[in-house]
This record gives sequence, C-alpha cells and structure tokens, in this order.
Amino acid sequence: MNDILQLRKQKRQAGFTLVELMIAVLVLTFGLLALTALFATAIGNNGRSRVDSTATMLSESVIEQITAALARGGPSSVTDCAGTSWPVCNPNSPDPNCPAGTNGANVQTNSPSIDFGQTNVPYGYSMNYAVCNGGGLSGTQAVYDVRWNIEPLSTAPSSSSYLVTVSARPQNMANNRFTFALPVTFRTYVGPE
Repeated sequence: MNDILQLRKQKRQAGFTLVELMIAVLVLTFGLLALTALFATAIGNNGRSRVDSTATMLSESVIEQITAALARGGPSSVTDCAGTSWPVCNPNSPDPNCPAGTNGANVQTNSPSIDFGQTNVPYGYSMNYAVCNGGGLSGTQAVYDVRWNIEPLSTAPSSSSYLVTVSARPQNMANNRFTFALPVTFRTYVGPE
C-alpha cells in the first residue's frame, strides 16, 4: 500500500501546476509583445530612412543645378516625375522672371538651415518636387518642399563666389506620418575654378 501512495505522490509532482502555467504564458506574452514592438520600430525606421534618402538626393540635385547655372551664367531647371519643370534662379540668371536683388529663401540666424516658416519665397528659389513611387504618374507620389539660398561672398558686382544653402523636407508635415523628420540641409561654396 505504501508503494501505491508513494507512486501517486510522484505522479502529482511530475506535472505543472496552474500557477506555473500562468506564469509561463505571461512571460511568453511579454516576449511576443516586445518582438512586435521591435518589428514596428524597424518598419518605422525603414520609412524614415527612405524619406531622408529622398530629401538628400533632392538637395544634392539642386546644388548641382545651381553650381552648373552659376558656372555658365544661365538659367536652369529641375523636372519632377509629374512633369513639372521648376526654375532654379541665381543672382546671375538672365531669366526675366527671376527677381533681382534677392538671395532666395531665408536662412535661419541661429543655424545654417533654411527657414521653412517663410511663406513668401521668391520665384525660382523653391519647389514642391513630386517623387513618384511605383511607376510614374500611376504610382503614389510624395511631395517635398525644397528651398535654397544663394549668398554672394563679396559685395563687389564682379563677385563670382557664393555660399549655396539647400534644404528639403516632406511637404505637409502636420498630416504626414513623418512629422518628426528634420529637413536635410546642404551648404557648399561655389566659385571660379
């Protein structure tokens, strides 16, 4: 009889209790929630990287256009995927629509960035560049606000050296899931070779 009682005690001790099972489920749940949060963060970072890469590409493209226009002294333009041609004005541009006596978009006084709070950017110093994803006009579009400033480094009329500042950011930041995205800003000196 003692053998039977001892065998029953061993069988009861061989399994999990309900409390142990609930603790195991709780630990597993927290682990799965942490993995879900990790995946959500990775997806968000991927989207932010795409936004930053596009803004970087646009800023570099505009700086190249401005540098080429300043070197040859003529007008320039950039065409987006929607087919809109955006003029790129500079202080030496012969384009009659380009305003004289302006450097373009305002540069913030406390940092070397373009002031996106400015509402009246002069003609030829900003654009709402459309970037098409997924095959031209039939795909989705993202619009970037691109602005630039071209500051002469000398007040002499024959000066041909400039400090060019270009910034780009996604447009409609308040309605965008990337509301935290900072503008990408490039600054370069352009002068005679």
